[in-house]
Amino acid sequence: MHMRTSIMTTILMVALCFNVSVATAAPEISKENVAARKNFAEEKFGIFLHWGIYSMYAQGEWYQQKGKLDRDEYGKASRGFYPSRFDAEEWVKAFKDAGVKYITFTSRHHDGFSMFDTKYSDFDIMDATPFKRDILKELADACHKYGIKLHIYYSLMDWKRTDYPIGRTNFIWEDNAEKTPVRTQKGNYDSYFSFMKNQLTEILTNYGEIGAIWFDGEWDHSKDVTPFDWRFDELYAHIHKLQPGCLVGNNHHHHAIDGEDFQIFERDLPGENKAGLSKGQKVSENVPLEMCQTMNGMWGYKIADRDYKSVKDCVGLIIEAAGKNANLLLNIGPQPDGELPAAALQRLKGIGKWLAQYGETIYGTTASGMPKADWGISVRKDKRIYLHVLDTSTQEIDLPVTQKIKAVYSFENHSNISFKKNKEGISIQLPPLGNSTDNIFVVELK
Repeated sequence: MHMRTSIMTTILMVALCFNVSVATAAPEISKENVAARKNFAEEKFGIFLHWGIYSMYAQGEWYQQKGKLDRDEYGKASRGFYPSRFDAEEWVKAFKDAGVKYITFTSRHHDGFSMFDTKYSDFDIMDATPFKRDILKELADACHKYGIKLHIYYSLMDWKRTDYPIGRTNFIWEDNAEKTPVRTQKGNYDSYFSFMKNQLTEILTNYGEIGAIWFDGEWDHSKDVTPFDWRFDELYAHIHKLQPGCLVGNNHHHHAIDGEDFQIFERDLPGENKAGLSKGQKVSENVPLEMCQTMNGMWGYKIADRDYKSVKDCVGLIIEAAGKNANLLLNIGPQPDGELPAAALQRLKGIGKWLAQYGETIYGTTASGMPKADWGISVRKDKRIYLHVLDTSTQEIDLPVTQKIKAVYSFENHSNISFKKNKEGISIQLPPLGNSTDNIFVVELK
């Protein structure tokens, strides 16, 4: 068999695992990329880390823009950034114990500050702070040691550099337009593109295996009269050339384009738009999916934001994402001293306890293909359908299963559950349910 035929056969197998069409599968996709997509789709749970000098202000990652701060004055926060309590191994161990399979770390956010050692900017952790430790290197080493995949968030926009062409978020404040220090430079995208490409080369050559590059900020030019050419084809090809197994995702709030290996949904499940960021965003059929969501209300650390989701709610998000064939990327905003907030650690422990017992019903599953139901979520792995019953008042479940049933039983204690056949499939009679997220039942097919 020729290599090209082998690769396309693998693509077909992966697509069948996703229950999707292969009509738009790119024939040039590498075997490393195919394997990485499949592994990514099976991982189900990742942690997002929004951390930078914005944590010094404790007002979230957009405070430079929302607080209407002069960019140079804002940047002075780097002079006091000394996260003395940062311990990469401590972080990664906490994530591993929580059942996390990968982390996505903000290497450079919209403020332009790089959290890694870069030759292409002095506005970075090594040159602009007294800390002078490569945070990304320490995280990468810890991830590789403990078997956690490292994904890299990288901002496409930059509020600091003068060669970045002005976008719609760059200090144009409608309530005080006359007095606002508006950035008027037109930028030089050739120069800025070269800068991004050079930094991505550093990331993909100096930090070992990188699982994915997670782009953000395309929407900064979404209202341009003349469509802005980000040159994604060149950028994506460069990434895949340096590391063929490195996936590319872009938080642009629309369907995945050629060269992108997974589709991102911000604060929403695929196919929904409750947060208002996914209007018209069609679910791509030929790539894995990922939903990113905050653990509290902010991405970056905000001292006043104590509205953390409960362990039960976090677990529910993992289940719901799995039911949509998606991973959950759950965000934490570390403190300026380098510690993870105690509330976040408490949630991680609870999630880890649940996944240690019930992870079999999440990892490696795909959507069951069943219609959406009020009682909860169903996912499938091999010859088992896992029923996550989230509505504890449920007494009966009708499933349109046409295959022969070997058994229906409780995942908790393997006790048999009665069911009967009907015209559409089967009807399952449930015992009284406890008020928890542990009400899981298994339909085993012959």
